[in-house]
Amino acid sequence: MITRIHIQNYRTFKNLNIEPQDGLNIIVGNNEAGKSTLLEAITLVLNGRLNGRWIGEELNPYWFNIDIVNDYFSAVSRGDSVAPPTILIEIYFGKNDEPQRLRGKNNYFHEDCPGIQLCIELDPEYRDYLKRYLESDHPPVLPTEYYQITWKGFDGTPLNRRPIELRTSIIDGRTIRSTRGIDVQTRQMLSDYIDENESVDLSVAYRQARHKLTEDILSKVNTRIKADTQTIHNRNLGLQMDQSSSSSWEYNIVPHIDTVPFSMAGQGQQVLMKIALALKSSEEKSNFIIIEEPENHLSHTSLTKIVKLIETLSCGRQTFIATHSSYVLNRLGLDRLILLHDGDEAKFEDLSTDTIDYFKKQSGYDTLRLVLARKLVIVEGPSDEMLFNRAYYDSTGNYPIDDEIDVITQGTRNRRALELCHVLNRSVAVLRDVDQQSPEYWKGKAIDYLEDGKREMFIGYREQGETLEPQIFYANQIREIELKEIVGCPEDKNLCEYMTTNKTESAWRIASSDKSIDYPQYFIDAIKFIRKL
Repeated sequence: MITRIHIQNYRTFKNLNIEPQDGLNIIVGNNEAGKSTLLEAITLVLNGRLNGRWIGEELNPYWFNIDIVNDYFSAVSRGDSVAPPTILIEIYFGKNDEPQRLRGKNNYFHEDCPGIQLCIELDPEYRDYLKRYLESDHPPVLPTEYYQITWKGFDGTPLNRRPIELRTSIIDGRTIRSTRGIDVQTRQMLSDYIDENESVDLSVAYRQARHKLTEDILSKVNTRIKADTQTIHNRNLGLQMDQSSSSSWEYNIVPHIDTVPFSMAGQGQQVLMKIALALKSSEEKSNFIIIEEPENHLSHTSLTKIVKLIETLSCGRQTFIATHSSYVLNRLGLDRLILLHDGDEAKFEDLSTDTIDYFKKQSGYDTLRLVLARKLVIVEGPSDEMLFNRAYYDSTGNYPIDDEIDVITQGTRNRRALELCHVLNRSVAVLRDVDQQSPEYWKGKAIDYLEDGKREMFIGYREQGETLEPQIFYANQIREIELKEIVGCPEDKNLCEYMTTNKTESAWRIASSDKSIDYPQYFIDAIKFIRKL
């Protein structure tokens, strides 16, 4: 298994060091966090190829981290003597893992283990060319034409092809199509079902069929062409079916789903079949499975099937999944999560087992919002969420989301979310009803996860009301008539009882009113706290 992934100066990663787990590894992060880049780096080192092409054919200046490149050109312009940027990507395997012939200490950490290193650096033979380039009027782009690629084992031996022991299945849920409507990986997986003898039989039969078409149908056409062109050329011009390797049967057999060509099926169906096919066909053939966005184009029911397949068929193989789906994350386990943020990672192994199980059972809970939020406010219910958003707007002129603050409804079980925030070192304000206890009671139950100035809990005083609606009533006692009008409470009804009975409707009317109200003190304190972070 892969025990360590080390990346320097590749795309978004300046210096990334990840120690993945055996089995499942779920990679999440905001857009541009580097999820696809991490999977790409793993593929590059294991296979020596990207998008089906040798590394050297794909190399371009934008593989290098832009900050490192800019720093380099700035240093050169100042006259500093600095080494040109290099890319280093290493994959480390367990000490007793195969292939042992790749074992050595030729790696960044001088660790004695099998592994593969990919290094992209200036070719010494082109050092003078680079010097002249830097002295000329050049764009701030590295001339990768002067760079060399070294792909070798930790024993120091150069690699020319993928080691046979390292088999990888790559599954791209984004359905990137080729000109024939099916990507390279899917075509390869289908071809794996055809053995060598069948391949030979297909090739011969296909060549004979093309020859027969030339002899039977095109012979008449060629007779007419010959008659029309014999006066202008002394050689016979004609047509025949292509017999070259570029038109072999592999490029002309079209997969079908039922009787519909694969390329004409719905994208959701394509993704479902691709992932299912890849997992099944690689069951005994692959050590590593790489899956990108399995949720793409899938309904919830189809996604459920895929997640079940991943759980079942990935056993015994190390699997890397990049996803935006909270369902995938919850079902497969938060303890398997690698969060990418600002070129670094955070793992969730410190979460308690019961909290991991809790989120697995809450498959519909939007865990990723909690994981990815920069600043977070956790409230009990939809009424609290609507009123907090409006209170924030009345206080600042912006809604929380405008200031990159995510307000999430968690119910009364906010301890689970707090534990997750604690592991992530995430800033969070938690608002809850006092109910029939004291504020100190509820804070005491969450004491392990709270931290002054970082993660705080805000609760109203019990004498001002056990739930939100009495708290709102208490804060607006001198404006009772106006508040009655805002929430639509009949004149003969008790306002506090009416709001308590009609929680969501009352909150919606307050939130959408053109008049503002006064808010409980714990709302005001929470707003001040979250804005200071």
